[in-house]
Amino acid sequence: MEKVIEKNTYVHAHGMPSKGKILMVASSPAVSQQTGWPIGFWAAELTHPLRVFQEAGYDVELVSTEGGKLEMDAYSSPTDASGYSAHDVISLGYLQQERFKAMLENTRKLSEVDPQDYDAIFLVGGQGPMYTFRGNKALERLFASFYEAGKPSAAVCHSTTLLLEAKKSNGELLVAGKTWTGFADAEEEYADQAVGMKIQPYRIESEAQKIPGTHFKVAAPFSSYAIKDGNLITGQQQNSGAAAAEMVVELLG
Repeated sequence: MEKVIEKNTYVHAHGMPSKGKILMVASSPAVSQQTGWPIGFWAAELTHPLRVFQEAGYDVELVSTEGGKLEMDAYSSPTDASGYSAHDVISLGYLQQERFKAMLENTRKLSEVDPQDYDAIFLVGGQGPMYTFRGNKALERLFASFYEAGKPSAAVCHSTTLLLEAKKSNGELLVAGKTWTGFADAEEEYADQAVGMKIQPYRIESEAQKIPGTHFKVAAPFSSYAIKDGNLITGQQQNSGAAAAEMVVELLG
């Protein structure tokens, strides 16, 4: 059984002693300037890592860019009429839980947390981060503080946009000399073709390739692919969240 200590805090599964606490960060709701669609976080990029962390015995707190209620991207909901994510039984299971719905209802703002209270950080992707993560100095500082403390620091899919600009305390880009991944241009092209329009304002892979001294790698489109380089962990897209989370648990273990 699981229980809730706070309205936005999940407790580890199976009654085992807690091994520690992991901070997950999601985008607050936004509107795409490209499409006009309401956007937020991608369900599987929260639920699949959450399941890995809980089953490994870690407490999890979910916070957001602005605090308050979170919304998942419609296409990521397994109950959406599009059927795009109908296969996602993990997210479907979480959506049956009142404690999970409460977790999304009232998050703390990321600036309210103390990094010392957590053992790792995990950035949840979705379309929202393209607008709410890139250039977000508070999130850059938070992520860098985990990274420089030697704690597992993970980002998946579009949340890796933060790494295009995030810097360490010495002013050097966090990804300098690093091998990492994120949403691929080929995946953006597939998504654009599927809806018949350009969805994103820029492409992470294209932007990453402009950065000297860093190595951005991608695998086959929509395959499970994650990279661990030191304590920086990145996942390519929504099918890579569990793999990235498993790397976090491995480092913590």
